[in-house]
Amino acid sequence: MDTKNKPAELPPLTGGKLVMATIAVALATFMNVLDSSIANVAIPTISGNLGVSVDEGTWVITLFAAANAISIPLTGWLTQRLGQIRLFVIAILLFTFSSWLCGVAPTLPVLLAARILQGAVAGPLIPLSQAILLSSYPKAKSSLALALWAMTATVGPIAGPALGGWMTDSYSWSWIFYINIPVGIFAAAVTWSIFKTRDTATRIIPIDKVGLASLIAWVASLQIMLDKGKDLDWFQSPVIIGLAVFALFSFIFFVIWELTEEHPIVDLRLFKGRNFMGGTIAISVAYGVFFANLVLLPQWMQQYLGYRSVDAGLATAPLGIFAVLLAPVMGKLMPKSDTRVLATMAFIGFAGVFFMRSVYTTGVDTWTLVLPTLLQGIPMALFFVPLTAIVLSGLSPDKIPAAAGLSNFIRIFCGAASTAIVSTMWNNRTILHHSRLTEQASIYNSTFLDSIGNLQSAVGLPLQQAYAKFESTLNTQAAMLGLNDIFWISGIIFIVIIPLIWITKPARGGSADAAAAAH
Repeated sequence: MDTKNKPAELPPLTGGKLVMATIAVALATFMNVLDSSIANVAIPTISGNLGVSVDEGTWVITLFAAANAISIPLTGWLTQRLGQIRLFVIAILLFTFSSWLCGVAPTLPVLLAARILQGAVAGPLIPLSQAILLSSYPKAKSSLALALWAMTATVGPIAGPALGGWMTDSYSWSWIFYINIPVGIFAAAVTWSIFKTRDTATRIIPIDKVGLASLIAWVASLQIMLDKGKDLDWFQSPVIIGLAVFALFSFIFFVIWELTEEHPIVDLRLFKGRNFMGGTIAISVAYGVFFANLVLLPQWMQQYLGYRSVDAGLATAPLGIFAVLLAPVMGKLMPKSDTRVLATMAFIGFAGVFFMRSVYTTGVDTWTLVLPTLLQGIPMALFFVPLTAIVLSGLSPDKIPAAAGLSNFIRIFCGAASTAIVSTMWNNRTILHHSRLTEQASIYNSTFLDSIGNLQSAVGLPLQQAYAKFESTLNTQAAMLGLNDIFWISGIIFIVIIPLIWITKPARGGSADAAAAAH
């Protein structure tokens, strides 16, 4: 199909076509967002079935996010080469195919390879889904289109954990990937049938091959270093040292190259703007902390509290309830408010939620687990759009696509990297607390002797089994104390990064629409 002579603007869709187009594009968005959270509650099951540790199983999440982050900067170049609609449909079909590969994977390496492919082809889905929806609605109803998109994207965190847990417990973990197949085929077919005559113009432009190669080099080596560091005892291992050195030099080369390249794949010059710099760092660090905790919470519930996958999913599902309910309110509030105030409120809200979690005990009840997750939806509603408005404010229209791509790349990569970092921190804090608790397990400690005696007399356990039971209880307590440390540190981080918001200039009104489109 030749799209070179297509007009720059096409009339909006109407009637049944608009309804079906909205459903198809929304399903593609939902499929992508769902897949970033649906695997969280299934990691212990996947790890057990494939015969690997939970730490290794976490790669299923981090490698998807890392591959997704790398592919996002390519969206602009691919759109100009293939056309918006053609690229969107190809991405949906490849995402569907890679989902099938994930489901049939017999080993962890095969699953990880499929997840890398899945993350890579998912890169164009989010930005293109926004652009296609906006082009389908009249300009006067652009806010409605963005509200529909935002609600679809927010439903993912609600449905993902619960749906993933139910499928894992009732059927098999493979079904958390198979579910994408009918959804993807439907979305691709409907999108192509409606939009095939509405594709954007194409042109041949050079790609920054050296920049892309160096980007992949430093991101991949850094991610592998972070994921394998705990297993290889960090910098006691020559492998970790080698990866760190390679990542550092690749990153330095990448920065120098991109700053001097005429057509860089990532426009680092955008960091000269203080709104872009402050907003991007703030949203990326905040998202990294939020996402890492979103991964750890269901793992802890299943490993140490005995929750089934579906129960852990249901306990974390309320996350998006307030985010969905408050989305229309945010649409009216944004044009009248200072986005820095809204973002600050979001960070304070996140900090409060993590401080609530930092006092959990091993006897925590379900409501105490659910309440902070439910309340977290409030700062979520105040988080993405205002901060992205800050990031994009003051930029010329021709700079916004590159700025949105770079900001999203850094945010998603921070999500992948922080998951590995926080997982290691939890392990280290658990070991530290285990060591401190073990110091009390002495024959000279009357409390310890009483505990062992109670296990023998009240439960009727032999001495060795009593010791084993005590050790199991001690492990659970150490993990709880370690996780409390993570929650407390997470709350502190949200408070500490608030000044980043206030080094920026206020963004109002028009920036909000651009931000919503870039989210």
